[in-house]
Amino acid sequence: MKKEEILHRLLEEKIISIVRLKNGEMVSKVIENLVQGGIRVLEITSNTPNFDAQITVSRKKYPDIVIGAGTIYTVEFAQRAISAGAQFLVTPNTNKAVVEEAIKEGIPVIMGAFTPTEVANAVSYGADIIKLFPAGQLGISYYKSLKGPFSNTSFFAVGGIGEANIKKWLEAGIDGIGIGSTLVKQEMNTPEDLENIILKANRFKEFIKKP
Repeated sequence: MKKEEILHRLLEEKIISIVRLKNGEMVSKVIENLVQGGIRVLEITSNTPNFDAQITVSRKKYPDIVIGAGTIYTVEFAQRAISAGAQFLVTPNTNKAVVEEAIKEGIPVIMGAFTPTEVANAVSYGADIIKLFPAGQLGISYYKSLKGPFSNTSFFAVGGIGEANIKKWLEAGIDGIGIGSTLVKQEMNTPEDLENIILKANRFKEFIKKP
């Protein structure tokens, strides 16, 4: 899948599920349930045990799902993720070197930014989408203020997004949402935890479908 196709999928699906787990053995089960719940784009974070191996296995098992790597804040993490087959990178910060690695390999970057200067820097570095982080604390009014000067920039809201506020963010015009612990908790220990993933994923997908 080429970079333009991946970007199209990211913007079309609008939801990225963030898989950050303390127990690496649960990754495959969590992803299976996310897929059952209708999730088509997900990121496996670098602080999940053996994240790169998990990306490789998941890419092979789910060839129709777009799978990226998250919490990529160093060149080393970027290289490991790309070698593992990550289709996009997500950063918590604004890092030119990470973008350069992604550009060399022809994959998109969703780059974390907080201030107008960081947004401008990320855009100038070649980031494809800005990850407004932590969006929940910054708020929708802050996003709207940023969107004024950066009207041609795509934004995803990440951090503090859940069922209580996702609709408001979508109505405000956000291009996409990254959903973390409200969908996948760091500790998944019971069958009920896994079942809840399917139910919650279905509900989040319904928010995207609603006009």
